[in-house]
Amino acid sequence: MSEESAQARWELLTQRPLLVLAVAFALGYAVPIVDSDAGRPVTLTCTAVEWVVWGAFATDYLVRLALARERRAFVRDHWLDLCAVILPILQPLRLLRLVSTLMLVGRRARMASQIRLTTYVGGAVVGLLMFGSLAVLSVERDSPNGNIKTLGDAVWWSFTTMTTVGYGDHAPTTGMGRVIAVGLMLSGIALLGVVTANIAAWFISRFEKDDVEERRQTAAIEELAAQVQALRAEVAALAGGPGILPHPLSAGSEEHSPT
Repeated sequence: MSEESAQARWELLTQRPLLVLAVAFALGYAVPIVDSDAGRPVTLTCTAVEWVVWGAFATDYLVRLALARERRAFVRDHWLDLCAVILPILQPLRLLRLVSTLMLVGRRARMASQIRLTTYVGGAVVGLLMFGSLAVLSVERDSPNGNIKTLGDAVWWSFTTMTTVGYGDHAPTTGMGRVIAVGLMLSGIALLGVVTANIAAWFISRFEKDDVEERRQTAAIEELAAQVQALRAEVAALAGGPGILPHPLSAGSEEHSPT
């Protein structure tokens, strides 16, 4: 079995388990934020789940690197994966683990051929909306001047920020909250661009398909006309005329006419 096929089999084998771990990470990240009265054991368990999930994605990256035929090319083509793996090591913040895990889930999800662009974009919107709300709530809830105190406020703020509407009724006041806001705005613009480009590409492909079909029909008609012209020329040559087939009655009358 070649190295390339081993890498492909590994990616196919780990696709669903990693998605399940991503769901576990989402729960581990959300529980301490939604339930602000959660005890220390619950918080520690959720933190452990987050690190375990990140460790699973990091291990997946290392295994794919080991199975790659050209390791330098693999690192060059998957540099975002590498950044996502290294990011939580540099500074063990929960927000960094959130960003890195979202990056790794997105990269691995794009490798699955069965996941179409529409599904990916829809999942990205839901994921960014959920994690953006939880992230901003975690940093703004205890801010003295903050006005994002509940999960409902956070979801509403995330939705208006991602759609670049920005009513201004809720806004982050901390530095980290503003960083999250910038990330959501850029992500919303990027996703809107992807959707617009996908729709435009669909229309262009339809027009190109119609144009190709029209050209094919035109070529078929021209070929048929050329064949008809060639047949007429052959019939005229067999009749001995200059290109016009003589009428049968006129030929018979000339043959039986008196001299």
